[in-house]
Amino acid sequence: MVYLKTKDQIEKMRKAGIIAGSALMLAGEKITVGVSTATIDTALRQYIESKGATPSFLGYGGFPASCCISINDEVIHGIPSANRIIEDGDVVKVDVGAYIGGYHGDCANTFIAGTPTQAGLKIQQTVKESFYAGISKFSEGLRLGDIGATIEATVISQGFSVVKQYIGHGIGKKLHEAPEVPNFGTAGRGSRLAVGMTLAIEPMITAGSGEVKVLKDDWTVVTVDGSLAAHYEHTVALTENGVEILTKI
Repeated sequence: MVYLKTKDQIEKMRKAGIIAGSALMLAGEKITVGVSTATIDTALRQYIESKGATPSFLGYGGFPASCCISINDEVIHGIPSANRIIEDGDVVKVDVGAYIGGYHGDCANTFIAGTPTQAGLKIQQTVKESFYAGISKFSEGLRLGDIGATIEATVISQGFSVVKQYIGHGIGKKLHEAPEVPNFGTAGRGSRLAVGMTLAIEPMITAGSGEVKVLKDDWTVVTVDGSLAAHYEHTVALTENGVEILTKI
């Protein structure tokens, strides 16, 4: 069941979104050559808790950290570690959420440590462009398939592939709510979009086939062919005035 949010509920989500978005911005500042992913995770947890919020991911389904940090061919759900040191040119995905006042905010971005490669820059730019192309279709009367089809078309036009095993989702009182939000689809198909919908739209793309697998830690998702991956996400609300990005700082 899709839960349409009132103005007051969206205001509460906005508060969670600001904290999550600020934590993601902090992650970008902390990503430097030689730092461990555990150090970044600790900084984000301390920041979120200093705002009176709880990291949405900590303990979620047994996840052992406050954020997901995935590097290069890792797509999502990478577990921060003191032994994982960021190197020059690494493509680093950070996914973080905050829970406060009964609501969640969820967002992710792809960063590049040190000196970027052209391949890193292109996939970083494309995943962001696909997100913004997708939310241009988050409009009353259109359908979920319009969002997914637009994201996929943008990704393919730049020579990349969409990861289809993992998708976006509704968000609110729960981190994951209905509806499912694929990054692919057919325009004009799927659930009709309505004012009050709050979604976590999150394209995940790869430079290769788009096929992925889960490592033995039961969390980290990597590309099967070892190709670079990128991830970009915001919590967005459809209001009477159009789309609002609740996690954008």
